[in-house]
Amino acid sequence: MSVNFDHSTVSRVQQASDIIEVISEHLSLQKRGKEFVGLCPFHADHRPSMYVNPGKQIFKCFACGAGGDVIKFVQMREQLTFIKAVERLADRAGIKLSPARTRRDKAAGNGQEADPAAVARVNAWAQKFFTRMLFDEQVGDGARKYVASRGIDADSAKGWGLGLAAEGWDNLLKAARTRGIGDTLLVQSGLVVSRDDGSLYDKFRNRLMFPIRDVTERVIGFGGRTLGTDPAKYMNSPATVLFDKGVALYGLDKARHAISSGGTAVVVEGYTDVIMAHQAGCRNVVAALGTSFTEGHARVLRRYARRVVLVFDSDVAGMEAANRALEVCMSQRIDIKLAFVTAGKDPCDFILSEGGEAFSQLVEDGMDVMEYKWRRLEDGLAGSDTIAERRALAEEYLRTVATAMVAGGVDPIAAGLIGTKLSRIVGLGDAETMRLLGRLQGQTGRSSAITVPNQKAAAVNPAGRQSAQREMLEVLLCSPTLFEDVRNRVRITDFDGEPLGTIAAALFKALADDDSPSIADVLLRIESAAAAAIAVELEQSGAAKGNFAQRLKGAIEVLEGKRLEVEKKELRQRLMDDDTNRLLQVSDLIARTNKGQRSPGLIRR
Repeated sequence: MSVNFDHSTVSRVQQASDIIEVISEHLSLQKRGKEFVGLCPFHADHRPSMYVNPGKQIFKCFACGAGGDVIKFVQMREQLTFIKAVERLADRAGIKLSPARTRRDKAAGNGQEADPAAVARVNAWAQKFFTRMLFDEQVGDGARKYVASRGIDADSAKGWGLGLAAEGWDNLLKAARTRGIGDTLLVQSGLVVSRDDGSLYDKFRNRLMFPIRDVTERVIGFGGRTLGTDPAKYMNSPATVLFDKGVALYGLDKARHAISSGGTAVVVEGYTDVIMAHQAGCRNVVAALGTSFTEGHARVLRRYARRVVLVFDSDVAGMEAANRALEVCMSQRIDIKLAFVTAGKDPCDFILSEGGEAFSQLVEDGMDVMEYKWRRLEDGLAGSDTIAERRALAEEYLRTVATAMVAGGVDPIAAGLIGTKLSRIVGLGDAETMRLLGRLQGQTGRSSAITVPNQKAAAVNPAGRQSAQREMLEVLLCSPTLFEDVRNRVRITDFDGEPLGTIAAALFKALADDDSPSIADVLLRIESAAAAAIAVELEQSGAAKGNFAQRLKGAIEVLEGKRLEVEKKELRQRLMDDDTNRLLQVSDLIARTNKGQRSPGLIRR
């Protein structure tokens, strides 16, 4: 196995990582019979298509074809190599690995490439460093007073891992160097910045620090709130191998279970809003890191929630942010509502003054999207003076209707009634309004379309020899005890390279070690996620067909026959080549003999 770790090590990691627990850290699973189902994260899934089998420890999406074991899930979900996925799960399970790198792996390594596990470790160290600074009696006094002024108690501050980046240009840099942490890793983690002259300085200075964690509770980045006069009130980590602010949601690590069980995710704007909501007992609240709510955020939440309630300030900025966010949610086919806190307050202030129950009621009373957009239209029309302005407002509203129609939230009859009502208010003709709606619906359908990489495309054309190869793999994956019928009659070379040859090699190795290996045992020996998906597909297809012995007999006969045909062809070619060589040799001898006979010496004699 051409990886960093031997088979026993990889097997130990796999067995320590229950597939239900690991996948549940990334999406919401519901029990259905003996299996669990959830929205597949590998394509734009709108109905649960991913099935997870706890008995076999495998997953399979029946829409896009993705499939494999727990290692393949992490490999695909976090876009890691096979080796990095094993390391990731080993770290999660507390297993210390002793890598034995092959010559190929060493040659392929790039010393400057960021290692996700190393970045996670240095982030965890930095979080502890910042926390020590916050709770230092002298250094953290001012920051602790600010935290208290926001109503955050000491338990919450410690539970959320709050910290302090003290004033100064190199506090963290000096401390890291003392611990032997390399400068390159600090830069790759976004904790340190390099100047043009190559000198380094701390990214975060004089800021209250909020560690940002993923659903597995790794620290993937930081947010910092200025404690001074810096015009940049909030600052996030830059994009790293772990951190993408367009996808990360603050508090999801603590909120995901409440979101999954209740079906509702509440999205606010700030770090302190999230902490205060959880402190008040509202544990399904997350934040979008001070940035606009993106399709990436929506896709993440869709794995856990059936509906999303966006809570914004009721000022102009908050209303505009809400308007942008609801368009994103609708395009991702998420049931969406909007709620607004009292003017001049953010959710943190609202909870402090009104309490957690009032905030929960605010969320419960959230406004339906179409109602919000209609009110926005009416307010806009009341202040418009020209036909062009009124048409623009009507088009904005109709775009929402079109998006809802594409998402299935508005049927054509309701859309027609909306169009007629809008025509009367705006002054457009019914036909013109419906033409505009149709055009916007077409645009929305195209813009929201997502290209889904279909792993089934990797499957071979099931004809002739390849059909027999698939048949044999299906049978042996389901009934490995039949391998005795195959052992001396079929060779690895009877299978094509990718993916069937890869699967056959893994299966035959597993059968050499165990008379009856499971599908999970076979997947351990497959590095390619695409090949693993085909292996799962073959196992499930084989189980559905049954009739193993008879099908195996036919597959063996075909593969043996095909091999004999190839060997006969090769033999004939060798004989022809030999005959040709002998003929050339004879011709050359005759030519040389004739040349000797015509030589002057021979004639004179």
